[in-house]
Amino acid sequence: MPARALDNPLALPVLGLLLESPMHPYQLEVTLRERSEEGQWPLNRGSLNNVVAALAAAGWIEEHERTQREGRPARTVYALTDTGHAELMSRLDLQIRSAAREFSPFFAAISYLGALGREGAVDALTERAERLTARIESDQARLTRALDDGVPALFVVEADYALHAARGELAWIASTISDIHAGSLTWPTPQTKDVQP
Repeated sequence: MPARALDNPLALPVLGLLLESPMHPYQLEVTLRERSEEGQWPLNRGSLNNVVAALAAAGWIEEHERTQREGRPARTVYALTDTGHAELMSRLDLQIRSAAREFSPFFAAISYLGALGREGAVDALTERAERLTARIESDQARLTRALDDGVPALFVVEADYALHAARGELAWIASTISDIHAGSLTWPTPQTKDVQP
């Protein structure tokens, strides 16, 4: 198993779920899908199985038990090892402390906003703002339900973070659209080529 599978973004949530309780890979997949909003984890069964195999080969997780229901294949239930627990703590600490810039497709695209022209930029940003507003409302309702159901705030702190980040992005979009309309975010004048007679 390639060592780079240990660097897969799925490694951290898999270790985190196994901190909660032992699970077999299918349980991991289902739980990640349930907790993932709009595909935040790059999840497919093959990559998840590769990550589980790499974590086991590294000694970070181990077979806890094998279960089998009648007429179904056996399932290996994995548990976190002491080494895996230490690795999880180390990764969490490092990633929370780090303020490294994280790449996103939006960040890459916004670098070339000018290519859309003023009207195209406003149109694209307005549509993104509308979609983001709908997502914020949906996410806020889901978070409120969880808290009302007695889920401790610490267990959904990532949802609170995501809402704050989305609201910050929405404010930036509104400010940028306002700057375009006000003319303080200017587009260069198109260059004309000299035509020789």
